[in-house]
Amino acid sequence: MPPISIMIKPASGRCNMRCSYCFYSDETSLREVQDHGLMQQKTLDQILQKTLEQAQGSASFVFQGGEPTLRGLDFFKYAAQKQREYNSSNLKITNALQTNGLLLDEDWCVFLKREGWLVGLSVDGTAALHNRHRFDAAGQGTLARVMSAARLLQKHKVEFNVLTVVTEETVARTGMIYEFFRENKLLWQQYIPCIDSFDGEKNWLTAEGYGLFLCRLFDRWLQDILSRRFIYIRQFENYIGMLLGQAPETCGMAGLCTRQFVVEADGSVYPCDFYAMDDYYLGNFSTDSIDDMDRRRQEISFVEKSLIKDEECLNCSFYSLCRGGCRRDREDSTGMLTRTRYCSAYKVFFAHALPGLMMLADSIRKQQHI
Repeated sequence: MPPISIMIKPASGRCNMRCSYCFYSDETSLREVQDHGLMQQKTLDQILQKTLEQAQGSASFVFQGGEPTLRGLDFFKYAAQKQREYNSSNLKITNALQTNGLLLDEDWCVFLKREGWLVGLSVDGTAALHNRHRFDAAGQGTLARVMSAARLLQKHKVEFNVLTVVTEETVARTGMIYEFFRENKLLWQQYIPCIDSFDGEKNWLTAEGYGLFLCRLFDRWLQDILSRRFIYIRQFENYIGMLLGQAPETCGMAGLCTRQFVVEADGSVYPCDFYAMDDYYLGNFSTDSIDDMDRRRQEISFVEKSLIKDEECLNCSFYSLCRGGCRRDREDSTGMLTRTRYCSAYKVFFAHALPGLMMLADSIRKQQHI
């Protein structure tokens, strides 16, 4: 049994924010049971026990939501304690927490630093953009509170990155967002294109807009890198790694679905955070073994389906870096897989950025041979 990756939703889809583009709210609305409440400790025990018994080498746990911190700090302290207790094979265990930051305080930060957890903090950039889409249950903007959480994480030297959702409105503000992050020393960054709902009612980001955004962001980043000013943008760093023969860190960049377990608060398991719906149900940690859930994954051909690629895609000169993109971005309204909706965006971006990416990769290669 290889390493195992588990994403846990301890508060189901519950959240203290009402982001206008929340993809998980869209998914849960399509399930027979939309809210599984708060995860019980006995459910967490079963997840940790079964995972740590079967994993080899390492196991990774990502706590996400909804908003996972709604489950309370004591739950996470219990998780860290039980991981040590059940880790009889001395596996390497990594933990990450994806949060909106509203509930983070001194006690949270002390815990996260002590346990060495990686934090992803959701921030969309400047106030005008962030507060437009990321507001609380009362309809109030949240940037001031999120930035307060960022300063607490920095104070306690917790390892964290910012995760920014890219919409069409982001494109015109690319430079402002980049400068905002740099001025606030938010130097570890991830950007993800906004996911449309399954009914396709909203088109949050066009391919033209995404291509323009990537080019603008890359130019800013490259200028800083060449000036020896540190900024880490995960997507660009992964492209450089791929040029050096390394595997990308995310399934979307690899162009194929991987063996994941997304666990709802009641123990229900799904193969991907973007497909946590009844048709993709794999089982439950309370009643099923990991082998049982793997067999169900094979029965619905979840991973295998992602291997289907458009002929034009396979023959594209940029395929070795694009890899076809995330499955969710390749499905049409009937569920058939076609080229990624961002195909033209990636063609524009790679035509623009590939010389710079290759230059940086060559520089690293030369340093490694010194």
